[in-house]
Amino acid sequence: MVGSATAPLSAPPDWRDQVFAALKAAAIRQVGYVPDAGQARLIELCRADPAICAVPLTSEEEGIGLAAGAWLGGQRAALLMQSSGVGNCINMLSLLKSGRFPLTMLVTMRGEWAEFNPWQVPMGTKTRAALELMDVLVYRVERAEEAAETVAAALDMTFNGGPPTAVLLSQRLIGAKVWVK
Repeated sequence: MVGSATAPLSAPPDWRDQVFAALKAAAIRQVGYVPDAGQARLIELCRADPAICAVPLTSEEEGIGLAAGAWLGGQRAALLMQSSGVGNCINMLSLLKSGRFPLTMLVTMRGEWAEFNPWQVPMGTKTRAALELMDVLVYRVERAEEAAETVAAALDMTFNGGPPTAVLLSQRLIGAKVWVK
């Protein structure tokens, strides 16, 4: 074709960058996390931002206490974890009901699509049900272009007087892990 120009293709923004922007827009100031390959970039973005206190946790349930303390101290918090960590939080989720403080959890799923580790399957298949039994409103993200909007919706719901929320980030979205010998 005469007179047409082809614009160079650029890679779409990484969904973790967009989720980070949603956390910033919601004025999240504390982020609790257990190291997780699926959210590694998001964790690094939080750690690099001087306005966010990124707190490494030894166990996921500590993040619920962190979020309670943040709220009592006038700050907003979010919790990042894998689906296997949800099982560690069940008893502490009762604090959300009793204390009526907001919490949004970003949960990378394991035990789903192309899982290599059979130990991840039991909790991975019951994560949604476990959270819903504790009255957590659960959203799910399958595609990168849905991630930021879904996280923003969950944060809005939580911090505008709604129930605690969890955003399940599917294993297909984060990519299947592979066994390395």
